[in-house]
Amino acid sequence: MRLELGRRADYAIRAAVDIARHAEGGQRRKARAIAEEMGIPASYVPQILAELVRAELVRSVAGRDGGYCLAREPHEISLLDVVHAVDGEVVSTTCVLRGGPCRWDDICAVHVPWSRAQNAMLDSLAKTTLGDLVEIDAALEAGTYEIPDDVVRPETGPGVGR
Repeated sequence: MRLELGRRADYAIRAAVDIARHAEGGQRRKARAIAEEMGIPASYVPQILAELVRAELVRSVAGRDGGYCLAREPHEISLLDVVHAVDGEVVSTTCVLRGGPCRWDDICAVHVPWSRAQNAMLDSLAKTTLGDLVEIDAALEAGTYEIPDDVVRPETGPGVGR
């Protein structure tokens, strides 16, 4: 089973984290620098940043000394805010078993546990801020971050937890 973000949300989170890393002192980031630093195709960055600006998560300042900065403090912007800005509603409306819409008057056996899993994911995204990510990123870079035991490590690959 795969629960993962789409490309747009992935790029939006990367861009937002980069901007949040440079938020102290009101630094502005150029789209080109964000693309290079975060490994995002340069053609996607302006589109993603425009959506973050429309969602009032990021501000754009024109001109030679312009660039992008957060519209609020990093600890005031959640991952869910960023995902909603580019993907809208992220709850699946497709029935896991039937492949079509799940209706409350005719729900499948998986509906309730699947809904709970989605709600847990959304709750986690809502509770995690850009500020949290910047802190984790700094700890990872310094080699001081300890991955919690209940988190699947990327290097362990598919089939973990079975």
